[in-house]
Amino acid sequence: MAGERQARLADRIRVILAERLDKGLRDPRLGFVTLTDVRVSGDLQHASVFYTVLGTEEERIASAAALASATGMLRSEVGRQLSTRLVPTLEFIPDALPENADHIAALLREARERDAAVAGIAASAVHAGDADPYVKPRELDDDEA
Repeated sequence: MAGERQARLADRIRVILAERLDKGLRDPRLGFVTLTDVRVSGDLQHASVFYTVLGTEEERIASAAALASATGMLRSEVGRQLSTRLVPTLEFIPDALPENADHIAALLREARERDAAVAGIAASAVHAGDADPYVKPRELDDDEA
């Protein structure tokens, strides 16, 4: 039951914050931010907001600073729209999802290249149990047959 309430509250916080960020903050440092997940603690007092920023490393750092400075205003917005007795504190955490996805894609690409190399070697290989293609088979006499 508590898990269901946490999930509903987390989803509602994500929607509220996404709408507020879509309207825009008055901070020019804020880049193209996407909220990927919100997790609320069991006592509903703390919300971890995971986000990604599309752009360079400098834009990610600037957006993190903009979100950190706007945390109070965003928490007030969440408090206005939620019907809870206490408003959870917000913590913005950069999500490593894009970097992990790039790393996994690179590993899969390397595995495909290695598989292709092994398939190339296997295509020209000769089984150990087969007759040697370089030795002419011995003719059997009528006595041996």
